[in-house]
Amino acid sequence: MAFRPYWKGYLKLSLVTCSVEMTPATSDSEKIRFHTLNRDTGNRVISQYVDSLTGKPVRERDEVKGYQRSEDEYVMLEDEDLDHVALESTRTIDISVFTLRDEIDWIWLDKPYYLTPNDKVSEEAFAIIRAAMDKQKMVGISRLVLGRRERAVMLEPRGRGIVLWTLRYGDEVREASGYFDGLDKAKPEKQALPLIRKLIKKQTRHWDAKMVSDPVQESLLDIIKSKKKKRKVPAPNRPDPTEGENEKPSNVINIMDALRKSVEADSSRSRKT
Repeated sequence: MAFRPYWKGYLKLSLVTCSVEMTPATSDSEKIRFHTLNRDTGNRVISQYVDSLTGKPVRERDEVKGYQRSEDEYVMLEDEDLDHVALESTRTIDISVFTLRDEIDWIWLDKPYYLTPNDKVSEEAFAIIRAAMDKQKMVGISRLVLGRRERAVMLEPRGRGIVLWTLRYGDEVREASGYFDGLDKAKPEKQALPLIRKLIKKQTRHWDAKMVSDPVQESLLDIIKSKKKKRKVPAPNRPDPTEGENEKPSNVINIMDALRKSVEADSSRSRKT
């Protein structure tokens, strides 16, 4: 099923230019969404902007972006002001820098898009740019205006196309060293590692999209179906809150005993299946 392109423009490398289109690689359109209703009438409740001091509704044409300078002082920015920002990158992805893919850590990747030629004439130029990057295991770095904000983007060859990743801004990324450096440097017991490897091997499966299915979504769909048919909504299967009340938790754990029991339990399940 083909989806409507999110963006159309040009991919440029020096004097080589081709027409391209960009489509989001992920979607949340299948997720259940709720509207707020008036319980008495069953009508939808709509939201409306109101003035924070007068309490009066603000007309859409009177809404304007504002940058806060102090507690009660703002600088107003009109649409015309915002349109003057990074005009070149609104319609052209101009690759000016290349880098090795392995040098860009996962934490910088934000949102993926599929980038493809927009017409037959552009396919050859697109294929040349993609193949050259793929051959040298390189990715292209460029800039692109999305939602009135200029974003750094990474172009990664993938199959016959290119995946364009928006990259996070520098002030959005936190260094892992601030969190991991303080961890205990104790090495794991040598006897524990074979047991862990055995558990990993037994529980290894080929990737399947079902591994990341949403059980809450499925339960909501069941509830909606029951409501449509005016059946009683099934009660959730929750554990007894009083269970284990008298049991005192212990922070002392024998890792080796826990691993042995885990391996035994996993082996027992394997025999049953």
